[in-house]
Amino acid sequence: MFFDTAKIYAKAGNGGNGLVSFHREKYVAAGGPDGGDGGKGGNIIFEVDESISTLINFRYKRKYVAENGGDGKASNGFGKNSPDLIVKVPAGTLVRNAETGRLIADMSPPNDRAVILRGGNGGWGNSHFATPTRQVPRFAKGGTKGEECDLSLELKLIADVGLLGFPNVGKSTLLSTVTSARPKIANYHFTTLEPNLGVVDMGSEVGSFVIADIPGLIEGASEGIGLGHEFLRHVERTRLLIHVVDVSSIEGNDPIESFDTINAELAKYSEALSSRPQIIAANKTDIIQDEAVYTAFCDEMKKRGYEVFSISAATRLGVDALIKRVIETLSTLPPVEVYEPDAALEEVKEEILFTVRNENGVYVVEGDWVENLVNSTNLADDESFNYFQRMLRKRGVIDALEAKGVQEGSTVRLYDLEFDYVR
Repeated sequence: MFFDTAKIYAKAGNGGNGLVSFHREKYVAAGGPDGGDGGKGGNIIFEVDESISTLINFRYKRKYVAENGGDGKASNGFGKNSPDLIVKVPAGTLVRNAETGRLIADMSPPNDRAVILRGGNGGWGNSHFATPTRQVPRFAKGGTKGEECDLSLELKLIADVGLLGFPNVGKSTLLSTVTSARPKIANYHFTTLEPNLGVVDMGSEVGSFVIADIPGLIEGASEGIGLGHEFLRHVERTRLLIHVVDVSSIEGNDPIESFDTINAELAKYSEALSSRPQIIAANKTDIIQDEAVYTAFCDEMKKRGYEVFSISAATRLGVDALIKRVIETLSTLPPVEVYEPDAALEEVKEEILFTVRNENGVYVVEGDWVENLVNSTNLADDESFNYFQRMLRKRGVIDALEAKGVQEGSTVRLYDLEFDYVR
């Protein structure tokens, strides 16, 4: 089975905590604070691996967590910076925030490597807090948290040309004729159950391109009927479409009606996709049952401004002329589309330092800043505790608690710290 979507959880590493330490050495009086800083947490980095063609690996592993930074050491020793976690993905993978849908990165050349989530910074050791009036700081800062979120991955194949058409019109046969790809071919509908890629190489003087055989569409595909809807995403990047139409009338289909139906489904799925240049390959001309139907189709398509190439993919009749025209057309078209991250849709939020809620009479204060403050506070040290109180008032925690109705003696909880409120 072809896996082209996945959802995973990823978390960058937390920064290491700063250390509270004092220099101790014989014959050295008042050595002073020498607690080192914590190390940086590892980033989550996505990297393109050309040997991978699907997202099947993410079916078995859905959680990716980078290492935390090391804690600071004595003698102003820095904590270890953790290595980045490298996640390998196939070329053409779109990485989105699963909650907001924001596009974070398009893992397509030249974007072969991207930082998806950043690790937390290390906290300061107590040596940073020494002043002429505070010579013995007994507190340090905790490291900041690494970024985390659920990510949705979507693979959109990178191909110059896409083959479109109803099931069993000869797309796979055409692919196997012009490339070394060997898709499964048989005389029944929905032979192709997954997209197939192949490289058409006409030599250094003529050129080459990548072509994708997309599973056949049927009416209603844009609403999810049949197989084609699942794979329409794989023609969104293509620069040119070859619309393969069975003109043999051997199954009683009207080729004009078939052509219009497929284009209608494209328009419902994506307006941009429906406007992509198309070249028509009128296939199975070696077994035409009704010459009048074939002639009417060619006349109608030319009247609409399309180029029609009469071919037989099975015998290669007319295929070389078609491929030559494709190469000529590609030379006039822009390169394969690479999607830019949604900078305009960046989750621009007012920084929320904390939240306050009443939970069964207990006032709970939460937030990354609050957690870092609690971790950095030494309640046994008067200076550290005074700093803790000043920051709660300065950052508006006290005002927020009073706005929520906190009363004298009410219990307030800040993570592992719980105390009675006193005005």
